[in-house]
Amino acid sequence: MSDECIHGFQPGLCASCYPKPAPEVAVGATKQATRARTATAVRSAPARTKSVAGAARLDNVGEQRIYHLTHVRNLPAILDLGILFADENPAWHARPTVDIASPATRADRRTTPVAGSGDATVAGFVPFFLSPNARLWQSIRSGEPDSQLSRDIAGADAADFVLLVSTVKTVADSDASYVVSDADAAHVLTRFATTRDDVERSLRRLRADQTSDALEHAEFLVRESIPFESITLIGVAHDKARAAVRQLLAGAAHSPKVAVYPPWFAAPDE
Repeated sequence: MSDECIHGFQPGLCASCYPKPAPEVAVGATKQATRARTATAVRSAPARTKSVAGAARLDNVGEQRIYHLTHVRNLPAILDLGILFADENPAWHARPTVDIASPATRADRRTTPVAGSGDATVAGFVPFFLSPNARLWQSIRSGEPDSQLSRDIAGADAADFVLLVSTVKTVADSDASYVVSDADAAHVLTRFATTRDDVERSLRRLRADQTSDALEHAEFLVRESIPFESITLIGVAHDKARAAVRQLLAGAAHSPKVAVYPPWFAAPDE
């Protein structure tokens, strides 16, 4: 039996299951520590410290996670190919066992050009969310009708899906071509960032905007395909789902960590 915690991490590595104990402070040192904290506060303004720390986090866009949603029944074909293909990639001869997108959505994405990417359309890219709380995923989790979604998944349980997770840095290091859309990539008013500098600027803007749900609508698009080995983690809803995915991964060339994270799969109002 594995010693991993419910979130898929080894003992001691999960901050939720293994919180760090509060440090013991000698009684005699309390007044001295208080004076030291007061002196530090005078020398360093809290607002400035918070701003600098926040800027450092925002600048590190390479650590931004990206999330590809798929039904668990599509996973065997992905593992067999070892690649996630874009819809219009001519090398992809199969279709998803369970299609998440409606026919109208597929058609829209096949005819929507990605400005700045030659003659490429949105369907020429593998789509990733920039948030595990992406708007389309919320619709699936809540059972809310959405014209973008296929009838194949009407009434589907969120636990029947998996989130294939990578990072911007992982994709960038693979020399793949990628773009960022600031909203639904097939929407007529959506803007695309296509150069690496523009992508970084776009990601900083999206991450810095704490007053809107912009990050939940934006997309990270990888041109043509992405190798499954670029997936660093698979998020699942519960232990039963983790066991099923691990069984599928047993003979795979690349076996990323499978982590249970219920908040990613809960209905938005829970």
